[in-house]
Order: sequence, then C-alpha cells, then structure tokens
Amino acid sequence: MQRPLPSFEHRIYPAHKVAALVGVLVEKGVPAVDALAGSGLTEARLNAAATRVSYKQMLAVFRNALRLTPDPALALLAGRRMHVTAYGMYGYALLSSPSHADSVDFAVKHHRVMGPVADMLFEPNDSDVIFSYRPVLAPDPTDALYRFVTEFQFSSHLTLTTDLYGAAFRFSRVQLSYPAPSHAAMYRKIFQCPVHFGQPADELRFAKRWLAEPMPYADPITNAMAREMCEKSLAEVNQAGGVAADIRRILVEHPGRFPSIEAMADELKLNPRTLRRKLDAEETSYRVILAEVRMRLAIGYLRETGMTNEEIASRLGYSDAANFRHAFARWTGKSPSDFRGA
Repeated sequence: MQRPLPSFEHRIYPAHKVAALVGVLVEKGVPAVDALAGSGLTEARLNAAATRVSYKQMLAVFRNALRLTPDPALALLAGRRMHVTAYGMYGYALLSSPSHADSVDFAVKHHRVMGPVADMLFEPNDSDVIFSYRPVLAPDPTDALYRFVTEFQFSSHLTLTTDLYGAAFRFSRVQLSYPAPSHAAMYRKIFQCPVHFGQPADELRFAKRWLAEPMPYADPITNAMAREMCEKSLAEVNQAGGVAADIRRILVEHPGRFPSIEAMADELKLNPRTLRRKLDAEETSYRVILAEVRMRLAIGYLRETGMTNEEIASRLGYSDAANFRHAFARWTGKSPSDFRGA
C-alpha cells in the first residue's frame, strides 16, 4: 500500500514543475520573487540548465502558488505547460519507445526520476488503462493543497499523453476523491471527458485501444541512450536522501515497528549522537520523521482499509485509540472520521 517516501531535502530533481507554476503566476501578475519566497530559488537560477531542486523547495513554491494565485484553475493551467520536452531524457525515452505499451512500462518504473508531485500506480483492465495517483507533497485529502497538486499532476499527464498519442487523444474518464471545486467547469473544458468528484480514488482512464497506436518517433538507438541515462538517474534518486530517507524507508517497509532513536541508530550502525547530528544537518529530527510516517500510514489505512481506530492505533504503536485520535488531530487538525472514505 505504501511506497518508501522520497528524500525531501536533497536537490536532485529538474526544476521544470516549479518553472511551470512560476511562469503561470507571473503571467497572472504575481512577481516571481513572491512565487519563489522561502524556496531558496531565484528566477535566474530557476531557468539555469544545471539547477536541481528538492521536494522541500517544490513544496514551498506549490504552497506559495496556492496562496497567491488569482485564478483558482492555476494548477490546471500550469500542467498544460508540461510537454514531453520538459521531461528531458525521460521524455525522449517515452517518445522513442518501440510501442505505447513499452512507454507505459517505462513511465511507471522511472517516474520518480522527475520528482513527481504525486506517486503513480498503473492497472489495466480488459478495456481501459488506469492510472491512479497519490500526492507526495500533500498526503491530506481534505487539504486544498492536495487538490492543487492533483490538478497539476492530472493536467500534466494529459499534456504529456497528448504529445505521445496525438491531438485526437482523450481520456475516457477522470475521477477525483475530493468534492467539486468552484472551478469544476474548467476540468471538463481541459479534459473533455466525463469528470466525477467524490470518488474512492484519484484516477485517469483511457481506452486500451490507444496502446495499439503506432509510435511515430520510435527509434531504438535514441531509446537505448535515453533509457541508460534514466537508469543512472533512478539509481541516484534511490540512493539519495541521506539518513532521513533511510529512516523513512525502514519505517515504511516495517509498518507497526517504531523503534526508539537508540534502536534505529543501532540498525543504521551509528552512534545515537551521530544520528541526531546527521538529522540536524538535514534540517529534521527523528521525532518529526516518526510523526510524518505515522501520519501517512494512518491516512492510507483510513482511506484504503476497513481497519478500526483501535486496529490502526495498534499498528502505529499507540496504546489505545484515544491516543491515536489525539495524535491524528495534532498532525492534521482533523479527526480520523474525516478521512474515512475521503
């Protein structure tokens, strides 16, 4: 159910998503310096080819955009800028794939190379191709940022897929887990298909027949070169993150086991004092990481399972449901019942 969380501190991702948001904000009259406030980025650095950003920086800009935008549909508009050329070698690997089925397989395996704002799952059935998403930047489905991130991801997916399949491409269905926003009409204008809100999951669907369409730019040499470079980038992403990412991985891979910092230090073969120092250098702490992982696991259990609060409390290492409810309210400002089926 849960994938290990990516590194939030390491600057290893291309800046195209941030640039797309800032570009639309500037067009709407928001100064770039305001859009980038708190991110440590400048407009000049944003447009430099060598610039790499972290999830922490992306999160700062997405929050700024949500707060500053004069247009409620800004994330949908920004996603329309994410053409295949914005994805670098990842995009060229998709474009030069021998078939659309191969491009889908590649996209699912390598999508974290680009620092996606939402994790992607792929599940075909007899008639449809189904992509489901879970925002990385905003795990709380009742948060406005969750909607904003999902809008950007879905619009980006449409832009990229249209580049790959041609102007005639259409999704067959879009479904969102949150209620219809005030600008719901913009969804239907952009996606040009049935759009359903208040659904069990955030999904994009299109007819499976599209996978049989020819790839006009298939090229085995370009594809091999692009894939090789993406494999190297994926290895870098998987290895990045420092000790904080190692802790997140261990906690997510062993849900229900939340060791003390001394026990975690022993597992990482570090002195507890050294572990604290390394976490300080990464601008976090063991307590913060524990709370983050517990919150994300709790939201997943509430949304995706029929587990009771007592069962979730036990799974997260709390002595009873009351302690879990108090912790959950502290993390999210809401009760667990607010997330049931959200």
